Amino acid sequence: MDKKLIDLFIKNAIAEDVGDGDHTSLSTIPQGTQGKAKLIVKEKGILAGVELALEIFNQIDPTLEVTTFLHDGQEVNVGDIAFNVQGSTHAILLAERLVLNCMQRMSGIATKTNRIVKSLAGYNTKVLDTRKTTPGLRYLEKWAVRIGGGVNHRIGLYDMILIKDNHVDYAGGIANAIHQANAYLKDTGKQLQIEIEVRNIQELEEVLAIGKVDRIMLDNFELHLLKQAVALINGKFITEASGGIVEENVAEYAACGVDYISMGALTHSVKSLDLSLKAF
Repeated sequence: MDKKLIDLFIKNAIAEDVGDGDHTSLSTIPQGTQGKAKLIVKEKGILAGVELALEIFNQIDPTLEVTTFLHDGQEVNVGDIAFNVQGSTHAILLAERLVLNCMQRMSGIATKTNRIVKSLAGYNTKVLDTRKTTPGLRYLEKWAVRIGGGVNHRIGLYDMILIKDNHVDYAGGIANAIHQANAYLKDTGKQLQIEIEVRNIQELEEVLAIGKVDRIMLDNFELHLLKQAVALINGKFITEASGGIVEENVAEYAACGVDYISMGALTHSVKSLDLSLKAF
């Protein structure tokens, strides 16, 4: 966990929610009131966000006491209790929605990712996320992918060179894009992997003739062409399939022999897991 980044996220999220005060709690519950609450699982899945919840409670009120029963990455069932929290009722109520929003979304992502990872058992293919994340929540969403057993692709624009179709078109072609990327790394001294997206066998053959990349993304390839592309690459470069890949067909793509499959659906259209924080 990146503590500095998480602390900033929590601070901003609380400021967005509380404004000049939680006037419902302030008006209905006397100051100093103590209470207890429990995090109840209401849907089967993979739990994620417990470690984050502990940070949220601590930042809102370090005197809150949390007893944890379940941890990130565990399979959960309806009725399971993830943790109990006790202390200031005002603090518990202030933390409630932020904890639930984060844990529900993270658990939904972890659950979907885990289903896909399990469906690829027997293949040597790993599942990658993408940059198709919610602005401001990328770190949490990619954290949830890891909890579910997936692998993070690049975190942002800064930790890999990924030459996509628009870059190729703007650079004046595949050869220009690859040569300019390598020159940039040499000039700046940066140690970054280079990946290039290809859209057909002709573009792949051009990349293979040039080399000077680490990974080739095979975008929107039909299955028979994907098998052909993997055979042409023949282990010389890391391979990644992307485009139009969903939970229902992911195993068919893995069977083509690619090293990675990237899926925007892990984060951009996931269903949150149903959780509830209830007083007791």
